[in-house]
Amino acid sequence: MTQVIPDDFWQGVAQFNSGDYYTCHDTLEALWMDATEPQKTFYQGILQIAVGLYHLSNRNWRGAVILLGEGTNKLGYYQPDYAEVNVEKLIAESRELLAALQAAGAENVGEFAESIKDTGTYLSDGQSLIVPKIAKIV
Repeated sequence: MTQVIPDDFWQGVAQFNSGDYYTCHDTLEALWMDATEPQKTFYQGILQIAVGLYHLSNRNWRGAVILLGEGTNKLGYYQPDYAEVNVEKLIAESRELLAALQAAGAENVGEFAESIKDTGTYLSDGQSLIVPKIAKIV
């Protein structure tokens, strides 16, 4: 069954992809609060990833780790895609970031956050990985 997704969702996606995680949270939270299942949990998973990335930008390692984990877990049901979103890709990128962030440790969150802010990428075991983005399915 095809889900009808409101225009505000795509506005939130654009905010997420541009790194404006706080505004994305506000946009998607309004949708989440009024949604019913299955959209409600879908919105919540994306919201949690956005908030995790927001926490990371504020050097809140614990908040970033918790929310990235919770968000990716909630989105697992929606794989490989849902509502024109490549959920599988978003989960994979978010889990790569989560693993790298956990490996870096709380004591290195500042350096980690600066790397992402300045380049949109981060290094994990010498490999450059991108910050998660929400991609539409083709």
